[in-house]
Amino acid sequence: MRVFSATDVGNKRDTNQDYLFVSSDPVGNLPNLFVVADGMGGQNAGDFASSHGVQVFVDEIRRDMDYNPVRVMRHALEKANADLNARASQSPEFEGMGTTLVALTIVGKYAYIANIGDSRLYLINKEIRQVTRDHSLVQEMIRLGELNKEEARTHPKKNVITRALGAEKTVNVDFFDLVLEEGCSILMCTDGLTNMVEDKRIEEIMLEKQKTLEERGRMLVLEANHNGGQDNIAIILAEPFADEVNAC
Repeated sequence: MRVFSATDVGNKRDTNQDYLFVSSDPVGNLPNLFVVADGMGGQNAGDFASSHGVQVFVDEIRRDMDYNPVRVMRHALEKANADLNARASQSPEFEGMGTTLVALTIVGKYAYIANIGDSRLYLINKEIRQVTRDHSLVQEMIRLGELNKEEARTHPKKNVITRALGAEKTVNVDFFDLVLEEGCSILMCTDGLTNMVEDKRIEEIMLEKQKTLEERGRMLVLEANHNGGQDNIAIILAEPFADEVNAC
């Protein structure tokens, strides 16, 4: 497997509330694990929500004796949600905090994905396909026919999410599974990329196979900043059937 990861503060923010976890080696009973999170909350709460939420999630996976990837991730997310929610209720500085989270593990030719919020996972194989579904206000408006995708990109409430890890006492997680094909690649990212770079342009960059995975990853970050860099940017790129690891 070949992997590249990067995060960037962007052009407008002073702090980075995005957080990544990348392991091509086993984590507990999972053969690998990749996580992207985007924290929300005032002052340091967003930083804490994303970093601590992912750390609890990963620690729980390491302790879990189950071998079913969906059950393992579900149990870990429930634990991370309870931890964040309790801290938010006990500490005024953490009140209202939460984080998006999209997680991936690849078992042979199968990919298992967990998603909460509006960070995304795309599958690229000749064309781009968004696998996850955004838990956001504008996505609900699109579903109800009140907005189209172009209008959603510039809607003043485009950053309002309807689900977040730690925001409520219970957490509702979407799970997806995919059969992967030779030559495919995977992109995981926060909305700091997708709000700045349209899917078609992401597809063009990801399909530039003459460039290395690292070069394509850096192009995505540069493109987001060139288009305004309004938010933090975090990405993980993976080519499941390649054999080089290059992460930063």
